[in-house]
Amino acid sequence: MSDLSIVFMGTPSFATEILKKLHTEGVEIKGVITSPDRKSGRGQKVNQSDVKKYAEANGMKILQPTNLKDAEFVSELQSLQADLFVVVAFRMLPEIVWGMPPKGTINLHGSLLPNYRGAAPINWAIINGETETGVTSFFIEKEIDTGMIIEKERISIGENESAGELHDRMMVLGADVVYSTIQKIASGNIQPVDQDDLVGAEMNPAPKIFKQDCKIDFSNDVQTVHNFCRGLSPYPASWCTLYNKDKNESKTYKLFASEKTGIDAVNHSAIKSTEEGLLFPCADNYLLVKEIQMEGKRKMNFKDFLAGNPIKSLSIIEE
Repeated sequence: MSDLSIVFMGTPSFATEILKKLHTEGVEIKGVITSPDRKSGRGQKVNQSDVKKYAEANGMKILQPTNLKDAEFVSELQSLQADLFVVVAFRMLPEIVWGMPPKGTINLHGSLLPNYRGAAPINWAIINGETETGVTSFFIEKEIDTGMIIEKERISIGENESAGELHDRMMVLGADVVYSTIQKIASGNIQPVDQDDLVGAEMNPAPKIFKQDCKIDFSNDVQTVHNFCRGLSPYPASWCTLYNKDKNESKTYKLFASEKTGIDAVNHSAIKSTEEGLLFPCADNYLLVKEIQMEGKRKMNFKDFLAGNPIKSLSIIEE
């Protein structure tokens, strides 16, 4: 690696894997910017970001601004005199920040841009039934996810793969792509591509997903429901409302680890069970579910769930 120096910006585990790769490969990291510590839970325990934990353990300079436009933060960032900023899973940056370094600011996005611009590209790719996605490194510009593309790498999506599983594979691929991108910028060996030149490419949005967006519609075919459930697993998680006739109560249930079946769905509200899992009826066939979580309870495999919940008493409520 040449003398090019960076400031790294990120917060979750996805970003930590990239930071670890760059540090291990000997990239000069002048500072790490991550989210402020937050209190959460009943005991209001202070939680640090995954990126901060790694940076602290490895003696890196850490900045945790609440306001990215704050004059004191901007001044301290300038004083680091980094050649390049690297952003992975962080907040939207103001121009005074991303326009600061002489070599620019790069971002890693979890899709093949310009397809799936937005906050949840991994989830939406699976929900929409894609069989392939990828990661893209690009220069940050004023409009989100629209900058000049530097490098892309593709990755296949398994037919039963969840968003969490794909996330973990893309994290490793993303680390390699970011490192490769930095090497190219350091050597001057880049030929950025304008996303406007790719307007003929498919353009699906990837907006942020909220709880109300995660309700399962069992009136869809089993393939659509399967894609929806695995695309939201393990987080934020697809959900449905089930009625327990023995207890005369309705509760919310999250579904995980699904597979489609070729079994005709006879009764379109009753849930069944097999030795393989729980069967939820869709418009055509049953969806096989192997993990489930009732509101207020822990996630459990279907066998543990059946031990305390007679399946014949449960039915789907479509509102």
